[in-house]
Amino acid sequence: MAGQGSGGNVLAALASLFIPGLGQLLQGRLVMAIIQFVLAALLWFVLLGWIIHLWSILDAAKFKPKNE
Repeated sequence: MAGQGSGGNVLAALASLFIPGLGQLLQGRLVMAIIQFVLAALLWFVLLGWIIHLWSILDAAKFKPKNE
């Protein structure tokens, strides 16, 4: 996907809005996707999952590949 601010990052952020980590998965960052999905799932049991959910959205939106 293209760099920060690109349409790809907007799509990834929107995907993370629905499922934490899905945007990272679309960006090809499997480990980060798993971390954010698992943390969000665990924290929703104590009603703090929204923190990880928000982090997931912002992380997907601000992602900039290292090769650019």
